[in-house]
Amino acid sequence: MKPVLGIDLGTTNCAMARGDESITLLPIPQLVNPGEMQSPDLLPSFAFLPGPADFPAGSTALPWEDNPPYVVGTLARKRGAENAGRLVSSAKSWLSHAGVDRNSALLPSAAPEGVPRISPVEASRAYLAHLKDASELDFAAHQVLVTVPASFDAVARDLTLKAATQAGYQDVILLEEPQAAFYAWLERHADWRERIGPKDRVLVIDVGGGTTDFTLIAVHDQQGALTLERLAVGEHILLGGDNMDLALARFLEQRLPKLDPVQFQSLWQQCRAAKEALLSNEGPNEQPVTLLGRGSSLIGGSIKGQLTRAEVRELLLNGFFPQVASTELPERAKRSGLQAMGLPYTADAAITRHLAQFLRSVKPNQLTAPTHVLFNGGVFRAPALRERVLAVLNQWLAAEGAPAARPLEGEDLMHAVARGAAYYGVMRQTPGGIRIRGGVPRTYYIGIEESLPAVPFMKPPLKALTVVPFGMEEGTTHRFADREFGLVVGEPAEFRFFVSSSRRGDSAGELLERVSEELAELPAMEVTLPANAGDAGIIAATLESTVTETGLLQLWIVAKDGRRWKLEFNVRERS
Repeated sequence: MKPVLGIDLGTTNCAMARGDESITLLPIPQLVNPGEMQSPDLLPSFAFLPGPADFPAGSTALPWEDNPPYVVGTLARKRGAENAGRLVSSAKSWLSHAGVDRNSALLPSAAPEGVPRISPVEASRAYLAHLKDASELDFAAHQVLVTVPASFDAVARDLTLKAATQAGYQDVILLEEPQAAFYAWLERHADWRERIGPKDRVLVIDVGGGTTDFTLIAVHDQQGALTLERLAVGEHILLGGDNMDLALARFLEQRLPKLDPVQFQSLWQQCRAAKEALLSNEGPNEQPVTLLGRGSSLIGGSIKGQLTRAEVRELLLNGFFPQVASTELPERAKRSGLQAMGLPYTADAAITRHLAQFLRSVKPNQLTAPTHVLFNGGVFRAPALRERVLAVLNQWLAAEGAPAARPLEGEDLMHAVARGAAYYGVMRQTPGGIRIRGGVPRTYYIGIEESLPAVPFMKPPLKALTVVPFGMEEGTTHRFADREFGLVVGEPAEFRFFVSSSRRGDSAGELLERVSEELAELPAMEVTLPANAGDAGIIAATLESTVTETGLLQLWIVAKDGRRWKLEFNVRERS
């Protein structure tokens, strides 16, 4: 069996595990101070773009590179708290931002004039390259699995593969993070078939530093053997622990003298540590926060404040996990017409309302009742937050007359995704190994323009052909030989793609008569397909769709004379 590497390419932290006969979490050597290397088991997902005066000469050298262009990991996070204009963060969230060109140099988004920027793809490549170089393992001898949010669209998945390829990875498969977390739980519980059974539904709630992800996994009895199937995934929600730390910093800021941007960044970082201490069962009742003063004197004095356990619980529990009814869905606040360019953060910080929306999206006008809950992500290291989610969920279930959901204990909140990815890699090479049947988590469509006479001031109506149905498995192909279309060749043409999370029943080849609000448009592709002599500008063609073994979506156009063109979902970003 080929050994496996599972990599959690996280929004806030990265982790790596190796799998063969057992699953082993790997240390990640990195700079923690200038000239000082340590090997923790997490790599903070931060890159610092140093200027000529930021570090002493030679102090950022790594064992595998004397003069790296970026500082990655713990030291990057530390220095970024002092100089946010050179700190790249949340690169994974930018990878999923369809409103920008994700291949262009966007980060740091707050960089002042004169500071270089890099693309979200380049930042992801830097983290993946650091993991490879720091491990001293022969990646070519391993099957590598890189995890992505279940909510990533086809573009973001392909860009993740692109970053991995640029980092020197050769044999890469993508795996959804909530599934990886569940595989980690399976790996730790050999008796899992005694803990969950037929007709059970496991809700995976993953709240990390920057994102919230929901996945629902069903347990079936298939000829006496238990099988697992992913039923649904949630939308990509930019909401997590960073929002909570920011809320605490804004709350405490009101009691302090006016802070400059550097002091506020330090306050934000300290509130993260205070949150973790105060939400711990064994933590103190209050936590001091001390900031360095700023002034013309050599020692400007210090600014002191404190947070109490009661304040943190009140703000986080009622602000991010309020007790709401299952019919209360996320609020859509009216936004300013002009905003600073940034990530498309959710307008509603209440994670419980987003959870209600997810559970009501699986079946129309009905709350899907999970029987078990698996928590993942660093936010849930706080027992109070896990307890609140269970309390709210079970209130909903009681109102529906459903049994209470039970937590699946024994989770590894910070490393489960990397460990689970490694275990999945082992299972896919093991005859009869545990597999979660999932496939593509959304339904994909291509726009088909009707052929009608020109009418002033009106565009021809657009229909939507289902090319990748929900649940289409990796390594499968659909051919639509019975549907023939007119293909424009020899001149620029635009191909429009759409996706839906709610339409799970559309079958491959089904043609929707109109593009409804349930379909979200993806970045389009504009291309000029070459014409042969004798082509009249439009030729007859059919379509094929494929989901590769790595999880990449491909759409092929096949002309009647055998010519083939591959349409990727990410050829260019819509401006």
